[in-house]
Amino acid sequence: MIRTILHVDFNNFYASVECLDRPELAGLPVAVGGDAEQRHGIILAKNNIAKSFGVKTAEVIWQAKQKCPSLVVLPPHFDKYMEYSRRGREILARYADRIEPFGADEAWIDISPYARTEEAGREIADEIRASYKSELGLTCSVGVSFNKVFAKLGSDLKKPDATTVITEENFRSLVWGLPVEELLFVGPATKSKLNLRGVKTIGQLAHADAALLRAWLGINGEKLRAYANGLDCSQVRLCGQSTPIKSVGNSTTLPRDVTNEAEALGVLQAMAESVARRLRDHRLLATRVVLFLRDSGLYSFERQTALDRPTSLAISLRQRTAELLRANWDWSRGIRSLGVRAIGLLPEKDYVQLSFFEDDEAQQKRERVERTVDMVRAKYDKAVISLGTAAFAGELGRLPDEAQRLNFGLRA
Repeated sequence: MIRTILHVDFNNFYASVECLDRPELAGLPVAVGGDAEQRHGIILAKNNIAKSFGVKTAEVIWQAKQKCPSLVVLPPHFDKYMEYSRRGREILARYADRIEPFGADEAWIDISPYARTEEAGREIADEIRASYKSELGLTCSVGVSFNKVFAKLGSDLKKPDATTVITEENFRSLVWGLPVEELLFVGPATKSKLNLRGVKTIGQLAHADAALLRAWLGINGEKLRAYANGLDCSQVRLCGQSTPIKSVGNSTTLPRDVTNEAEALGVLQAMAESVARRLRDHRLLATRVVLFLRDSGLYSFERQTALDRPTSLAISLRQRTAELLRANWDWSRGIRSLGVRAIGLLPEKDYVQLSFFEDDEAQQKRERVERTVDMVRAKYDKAVISLGTAAFAGELGRLPDEAQRLNFGLRA
């Protein structure tokens, strides 16, 4: 069966939504950015005028304003973006039931049963663009192709408000001359590895030796080579169908640098409680935990370790991440961001094994305590109760009083 898959991508989504309600911003360079005072001061989105000045997503606001002194930076309104995202999906649902979101502003839609020719796919793509414009006041770009990877690439090729068709006949001429990083799943690290070995275009990737790619990038190297050759058979999921959760994490950029272990443990406690609560919400247990850290010079790293047993307890996550912190950080620099991520997830119902080396009764008591805290938070407020630092004294040593009084503005 001939596949016709669209990738629909709102143009400059956050910035475009903000400008809908602010007609006075017409003709001005506009960006949506985080709170510079709280050190979340990066560009989240920008309009085409700002882009023409060289403003880039993810750069810090002060750098963007050096390039474009007249840049208007607006705070984000995520509830508004989610509403427009929902309305966009409603438009897509008129055409098919296989709709797979790729972030708030992008989605794949499989229209194969209704568009058996290239021209039929283009017509539906143009209809969707017209509906976005007339009903939402926003523009989008649409890629039309025979697989998801090239449909995504097509929506990126022409912006704003354009339809690009990539077929089995023309993809070599359209795609192979593009930089390798234009291919989905080729991030900065992969690009660097490929470029160092002379693979700079998608065509070069398509013709690279599969064994060498596997040596350089593992199994992902072979997958990327297949994608470059148009070999992507992945399906667009049914609307509402979700993929299994592979990790649960939480991180924060702090209003001020953390400069000692006591402060860091207070932050890790808040992160661990948040992750543990979400694990319990999804009825999952973690077998490994990851510590994420970024210092004041923006150097970052991750370290991970196994847990003693599958768990959804904050105390276990916090203990292990604290051990990772102690083993890998020397406090010669302050810490700007910290995060905790649970991985190696198992369904809660599948784990019944007891440990010979740990007090299972104590473990069950801890579970009851944390689940009770969950219920109190659900009924009243997330910040109304927090697990005390003294709960960790046995494993980590009692924290000094100042650590118990920390207030970073964090919400568990």
